[in-house]
Amino acid sequence: PDLPPPATRERPPGCKTVFVGGLPENGTEQIIMEVFEQCGEVIAIRKSKKNFCHIRFAEEFMVDKALYLSGYRIRLGSSTDKKDTGRLHVDFAQARDDLYEWECKQRMLAREERHRRRLEEERFRPPSPPPVVHYSDHECSIVAEKLKDDTKFSDAVQTLLTWIERGEVNRRTANNFYSMIQSANSHIRRLVNEKAAHEKEMEEAKEKFKLALSGILVQFEQIVAVYHSASKQKAWDHFTKAQRKNISVWCKQAEEIRNIHNDELMGIRREEEMEMSDEEIEDPSEMKETEESALVSQVEALKEENDSLRWQLDAYRNEVELLKQEHGRMSRDEDTTKEQQLKLLQQALQGMQQHLLKVQDEYKKREAELEKVREDKLKMETLLETLKEQESNMSRVCACSQEKECPVEKTLNNSPVKSEREALLVGIISTFLHVHPFGASIEYICSYLQRLDSKICTTEVEVLMTRLQTTFKQELSGVGASLEKKWKFCGFDGLKMT
Repeated sequence: PDLPPPATRERPPGCKTVFVGGLPENGTEQIIMEVFEQCGEVIAIRKSKKNFCHIRFAEEFMVDKALYLSGYRIRLGSSTDKKDTGRLHVDFAQARDDLYEWECKQRMLAREERHRRRLEEERFRPPSPPPVVHYSDHECSIVAEKLKDDTKFSDAVQTLLTWIERGEVNRRTANNFYSMIQSANSHIRRLVNEKAAHEKEMEEAKEKFKLALSGILVQFEQIVAVYHSASKQKAWDHFTKAQRKNISVWCKQAEEIRNIHNDELMGIRREEEMEMSDEEIEDPSEMKETEESALVSQVEALKEENDSLRWQLDAYRNEVELLKQEHGRMSRDEDTTKEQQLKLLQQALQGMQQHLLKVQDEYKKREAELEKVREDKLKMETLLETLKEQESNMSRVCACSQEKECPVEKTLNNSPVKSEREALLVGIISTFLHVHPFGASIEYICSYLQRLDSKICTTEVEVLMTRLQTTFKQELSGVGASLEKKWKFCGFDGLKMT
């Protein structure tokens, strides 16, 4: 039992057969069956004449039991004859039947694994959407009614989208599809109104939260005031040491909580102020963007109309060609009617060509207007930047002028610019006219200044500009009814003259 296990060859896959050598010459299959059936069920024994055999078991684990018999001596009865004795040697054997059964078992396990994975994938796969019905006039009326119902709108829109992608739109069904698309467009208004209602509810909730928070802060202030009054010596001396300690701890806790709530309320107010300031700054740029987006949408609409007109023109040309081909085949009696139809189609074709030319001209005009709007937007942005720089410089100049002594103030009082506000106006007007080198009317200048300050009037600006002859000059252009007065910036020329 203490001996090491006998050396064996590499175990083949699915091995159920063993090689048994060293058998006595007089040994029979019955004796071999008696020896090895204790290891398990024996299916077959193939005995050779050279003192060895192959034994095939029913299961693979029985082979491991048979290997433990390797090395044992066997003797038939009490005979000591050499033909009745032997020393067993048991080893793995390679059999085609074992390999075939093992491969079949592996394929069966692989099939079961694939089946299990497919069941898992089908279980976790989302359910497929219901099939969309085919287009018909009856189904079209049902979908049109669903588009008007908020609860069924999403299903109806999906059906409409599927029909359009399938190519159900043609000349006969175009009006029905247009009415359904119009219903979908009207749903946008409902969505916008719903969004506005939700925004209103959110603003009301914010106001309620702010009011509740301010009420809580008032109560915290009252509680902290109670603690402070209790901490005064008149009442403080009557409390015990433990009571004083508790009061001081409570006071600190109340002050911390009050400060946290106060910071939260101030943060909400700061956010509201920042939103208001952002809206004020973004107003002019938003106006430009809305104008630009409107022009872009008009250009896109004109492009689509241009394409549709081209398609219609091609269709008319095809019809004209067909009529020409049929014209030669028809009889003389039908020639007159065909010629009339041909003339009508040619007239319609000419009208479509003229309309196409008009649309192309309008498209070019819209593109030119869009370019002008973009250039004006760039000019306004540069003007805003220069104005901001001018305002910062003027604020610095004003701060420096306040620190100067009285003689400087007297000299400033003698100058044409009598106040800081007029100096700011001069700087802004100079920047504006510098951007417009060909001059601008007083109404144009005042409309720009009134965007910055609505209190500015035309007479004030005109009096200020006439007072500064070396900085601004007025020029007249045109004759009679087309007479125009324009102001120009001449500060650089005035500086050379002085």
